[in-house]
Amino acid sequence: MTDFQRLVGSLAEGDVDFVIVGGLAATVHGSARLTQDIDVVYARDEANLARLVEALAPFEPYLRGAPPGLPFEWSADTLRRGLNFTLTTSVGDIDLLGEITGGGGYTDLLAHTIEIDLFGQECRCLDLQSLIRTKRAAGRPRDLQMLAELEALLEERDTL
Repeated sequence: MTDFQRLVGSLAEGDVDFVIVGGLAATVHGSARLTQDIDVVYARDEANLARLVEALAPFEPYLRGAPPGLPFEWSADTLRRGLNFTLTTSVGDIDLLGEITGGGGYTDLLAHTIEIDLFGQECRCLDLQSLIRTKRAAGRPRDLQMLAELEALLEERDTL
């Protein structure tokens, strides 16, 4: 079970530049669907990579689905050499995304975010219109299944 509060809190308290996307963003916007992990798009500048590594280090990040004992170094260098990481930690799963289909990277997404208070932490979350756009662009069955609910939430919000 993912401890959303601890993961979000650690990122926010560590001054990590990130945007909440995916299932947790859908929940923020009113979705009733459950999510098992946190998806975030993170800034890829050197200072942020260092803050991200420090924020998650206490939770012992490891590649999700990789066999135990596989060499994996949790470091800014590892993040720099990759882009998207699906990780498991001692407090649950987190997907670190350098960019997302239909949205781009952190700086591309900033203009399409809202500021929210989540678990007592100020965070950025992808706005509903952009979440719909990125879900449609991703085109995975689970993303497409979520579209009807997200579009209904958008229509309801626009009529208020």
